[in-house]
Amino acid sequence: MIELRTPAEIEEMRPAGRFVASVLEATSKAASVGVNLLELDALAHEMIRKAGAESCYIDYHPSFGASPFGKVICTSVNDAVLHGLPHDYRLKDGDLLSLDFAASVDGWVADSAVSVVVGTPRDEDLRLIDTTRRALDAGIAAARPGNRIGDISRAIADVAKAEGLSINTDFGGHGVGRTMHGDPHIPNSGRPGRGLPLKPGLVVAIEPWFLHSTDRIFTDPDGWTLRSVDGSRGAHSEHTVAITEGDPIVLTQRG
Repeated sequence: MIELRTPAEIEEMRPAGRFVASVLEATSKAASVGVNLLELDALAHEMIRKAGAESCYIDYHPSFGASPFGKVICTSVNDAVLHGLPHDYRLKDGDLLSLDFAASVDGWVADSAVSVVVGTPRDEDLRLIDTTRRALDAGIAAARPGNRIGDISRAIADVAKAEGLSINTDFGGHGVGRTMHGDPHIPNSGRPGRGLPLKPGLVVAIEPWFLHSTDRIFTDPDGWTLRSVDGSRGAHSEHTVAITEGDPIVLTQRG
């Protein structure tokens, strides 16, 4: 079911967006050579506790997950691009790390993701991260009344295809509100003018993610982490966005 939020409800969602942004800023800053992924999860867990927030991940057990997630933040490294389950791994120089985090504050959920390079970057990784960010900006710009879901999808895809990237549409954006995942699904490629009409009050997570040289993924033996089939690296950018009568509101804006 697709729900439209009132302007007052969108205002009530702002604290969740600010909190999610603050956790991603803190964990991104803490991600340095030698830091363990479990330390990043512990940092996010402590911030949740201090804020009186609730994790959207720890008990999350959708059909595609092998078991409840059990952690509070996704940490995807190098050839892992989505749903990275934190484990005993110390970050190395040059690692490409994607952090995806969602939490509930006062009953409202926000969801966001960012990719960073730890230590010395590879130029191709920086380009990939920049492509996801530009695709996210394009998707947000298309999130306006009068457009449709396909217009967001097409805007994202145009940026990726201009860089010669192929696009997986199994996982993409989604509705956000009282729960982390809801309708509508927003694939990262689509046809303009097709799909659900966008109306003021619709709140969605828009999340382009791309891999260097494939659009095919497989599930790691941990039952959660999604990796590229060819070992190429991935990057992921995401914001929770409210559609209004005017400009879209990015609820998880950082910095």
